[in-house]
Amino acid sequence: MNQPAPTVKCPRCGKPAEFSPRNPYRPFCSQRCKTADLGAWADGSYRVSAEEEPFSEPPTH
Repeated sequence: MNQPAPTVKCPRCGKPAEFSPRNPYRPFCSQRCKTADLGAWADGSYRVSAEEEPFSEPPTH
């Protein structure tokens, strides 16, 4: 018996996306969403902010 393919929420637009080999764009719902997400990575939109720690000498033993 064939079970329906699981669906996930598209990380770009939030629409349901089939998460199976039948969807070549998974976890995205379409090529448009996949390409838009790649563009966001390329232009640096996805960044993790961090505070810079002041430089210090490594401890000596």
